[in-house]
Amino acid sequence: MNLRNATALITGGSSGIGRAIAQTLASSGARVAITGRDRGRLTETALALKALPIVADVANEADVERTYQELFKAFGELDILVNNAGVGVFKNLVEFDRSSFESVFATNVTGAMLMAREAAKHFIARQRGNIVNIASTAGLRGAPNGTAYYASKFALRGMTECWRAELRRYNIRVFLINPSEVLTNFFATAGLSQKENPTKLRGEEIAYMVKAALEMDDRGFTPELSIFATNPKD
Repeated sequence: MNLRNATALITGGSSGIGRAIAQTLASSGARVAITGRDRGRLTETALALKALPIVADVANEADVERTYQELFKAFGELDILVNNAGVGVFKNLVEFDRSSFESVFATNVTGAMLMAREAAKHFIARQRGNIVNIASTAGLRGAPNGTAYYASKFALRGMTECWRAELRRYNIRVFLINPSEVLTNFFATAGLSQKENPTKLRGEEIAYMVKAALEMDDRGFTPELSIFATNPKD
């Protein structure tokens, strides 16, 4: 597809991978809307990227409905949804509480479904569209302390396959992007430390992959892409 004048909606677009994707698509000529819960950070990013800011929590169904109302009021249409918003809680199984577990699934799974559901209604009516789900290599194999986060990415992977099977007949492409560890503030917000490492992936690499996948001619698409640092030097 040609990204120039396309309309893209990126959840969790005020920082990290989401901001990098928003910046890359905007630089390619797309009209960009970004969502997030932090009004200050969202406004700052929107001003820098000349994007439409929508303060919203993807886990809140009323917020999701309002997001699309604001988007269509501003742009009138949508070509690309990027489901990027995500949270993580990392604990041993025996220490996990139900509230923490459900909070991860509320954003990473239910939120992604709600956003995709509303986008799909529009895309089906138009007989075209693109849904990009930012998952993780955490959705490819399990690891200690990953009960909630890893499981949520396995779930996103499963939903992606279901949506792809349902929506291809309407010329809707559904992509799954699996980054390995990326240098963002994700780990800090999850209460974990992350060593500075200049060889780890940056948000820019993920954004480039999203752009390249979208720019393939609409006759075809690459369903799933995994991205690893060449030499992460753990």
